[in-house]
Amino acid sequence: MPRAGLTPDGVVREAARLADEVGYDKLTLAALAGRLGVAVPSLYKHVKGAEALHHRLAVLTTAELADELTRAAAGRAGLDALRAVATAWRGYAHRHPGRYPATQRAPDPTDPEHLAVADRAVGAILAVLRGYGLRDDPAVDATRMFRSAVHGFVVLEAAGGFGLPCSIDRSFDQLVTGLDTAYRTWRP
Repeated sequence: MPRAGLTPDGVVREAARLADEVGYDKLTLAALAGRLGVAVPSLYKHVKGAEALHHRLAVLTTAELADELTRAAAGRAGLDALRAVATAWRGYAHRHPGRYPATQRAPDPTDPEHLAVADRAVGAILAVLRGYGLRDDPAVDATRMFRSAVHGFVVLEAAGGFGLPCSIDRSFDQLVTGLDTAYRTWRP
């Protein structure tokens, strides 16, 4: 039975839930239409196709991640802030395994909404790095290092890539401690 009152935001939020259930790579217009109880052509009233859906999903998920990172960083500094933000990142990826990949989509430079939410996400990391005295180009380098390390860890973890008999949580803590050491000893 078709759902009355369907909106573009509602379609995207349902796409996010579906992605968490079936995986980002299996999120299709057909699967979403089936979930919503509508025909695929009916979705075009709300999103202009698969590319538009994935774009809107990227905006939504990046905003969600930015909110979590910002809350985690609030009132903290140094290793405490770094650990809180890294843990929030990892936690988001764990809770939302299907929508998490959408957070990695780079914003289109002509899309102010996506740019704004991406700036908030990066801004949370930059705020932590300012506590280490990192600004300008060194802060960009350090942000890329943080993102690569934490994203790489959560992707490998999600794929079952850590098979050695050692605590994954301990390894994650060591990763964050290593980032802290690098940031405290950063040379321009």
